[in-house]
Amino acid sequence: MTDVFNHPWLSGLLGDAEASAIFGPDRQLAHMMAFEVAFTRALGRAGVVAEDVATTVADQLADFTPDIADLQVGSGRDGLPVPALVAQLKALAGDNAKAVHSGATSQDVIDTALALSVLEFNALLHERLTGLVAALRKLITQFGENQMMGRTRMQAAVPITVADRLETWVQPLEAHIERLAQIQPRVECLQLGGAAGNRAALADNATAIAADMAQQLGLQNPKRAWHAMRDGIAEYAGLLSLISGSLGKMGQDVCLMAQQGIGEIGMDGGGGSSAMPHKQNPVLAELLVTLARFNTTQVAGMHNAMVHEQERSGAAWTLEWMILPQMAQATARSLSAAQTLSDQITRIGTAA
Repeated sequence: MTDVFNHPWLSGLLGDAEASAIFGPDRQLAHMMAFEVAFTRALGRAGVVAEDVATTVADQLADFTPDIADLQVGSGRDGLPVPALVAQLKALAGDNAKAVHSGATSQDVIDTALALSVLEFNALLHERLTGLVAALRKLITQFGENQMMGRTRMQAAVPITVADRLETWVQPLEAHIERLAQIQPRVECLQLGGAAGNRAALADNATAIAADMAQQLGLQNPKRAWHAMRDGIAEYAGLLSLISGSLGKMGQDVCLMAQQGIGEIGMDGGGGSSAMPHKQNPVLAELLVTLARFNTTQVAGMHNAMVHEQERSGAAWTLEWMILPQMAQATARSLSAAQTLSDQITRIGTAA
């Protein structure tokens, strides 16, 4: 069964085309090829292979379209697509095959491709977070002085202003923008460690090659490979869950405010019912709650994936591939849904 984010009809509710593309196979393969091109060019500039040979091979790689069917077979055989991909690239290079992948390992390719996807996704996150903050701030300006009942433990407490409620929606998002900026240097990182993560095969050229590649790819250059140090990726998953969780709080509030008999909020574009045509269901608000709960359940899996035994794990690493892209898609959809929901609001509270 297709996952719900890319399902033929469920994607109409849950899907996010931009996030799906960023973490999709076409972009992933392009990032894997970008690693190999950058690595070959860096080998030439470091003198590991003749620079003219490296330039020629890198240009060949940049124009190459891999055989996807072969990668599928290779993944089933080897547990990942890189050995099959490298075999294709070495065959392409022919007598210059030494200029391809020599001194790198499969995890370098896949983790760097992930870092490039995260780099791209972080730009999308920042754009959507800032846009949503602006939309909520606009609602505070428009309705903030209106009155509404404050509720604690879902019971009427004392009157508050609309601004009091909406600040609890917007301030966490502003904090997430800061968190995103802080975490980027820890997750937008080149991966280059070679067979056992210590860059031994690159010898004295390792530092220069890593710096060259990081510059080419627009990534950070960590002190050493992070093959078995997955705290950055787990922390990033936590940030995704925090973002969707904050939006889930917003969605839950909107659902309660929209209840018949309370009616503290007015919205255009609610969802219809097949059995009760008079109803206007707060579909997007409910969706925010669903996506928040989904990401909450996934964080535990990413924390399990931190346990990378010794210098490399196959089991824990593969778990990341299954979880993180779905968390990213859920977070992106949360942000787009919250933006649409904000734009649909026509009334909050009662004018003083």
